[in-house]
Amino acid sequence: MKASEYRQMSDEQLDLTLKDVVKNLFHLRFQSATDRLETPSEIVKAKRDVARLKTIVRERQRQAESQSESAKQAQVAQGV
Repeated sequence: MKASEYRQMSDEQLDLTLKDVVKNLFHLRFQSATDRLETPSEIVKAKRDVARLKTIVRERQRQAESQSESAKQAQVAQGV
């Protein structure tokens, strides 16, 4: 999937998708170790998907942190 498609997902969907991709990567590595993997490029694709998903999750975390930080600063500025 493309990053734009991942960005349209909710946080819960992203977490589930990340778990599925990590599980798939594990199985691909296992198949590679037992010489049953037909297309080695699948491992590279799975790694890239994991990286994309983790990047999007981290971007959302940082955005939430910055919003909460700015809300705290606004409260302090108002004297609350």
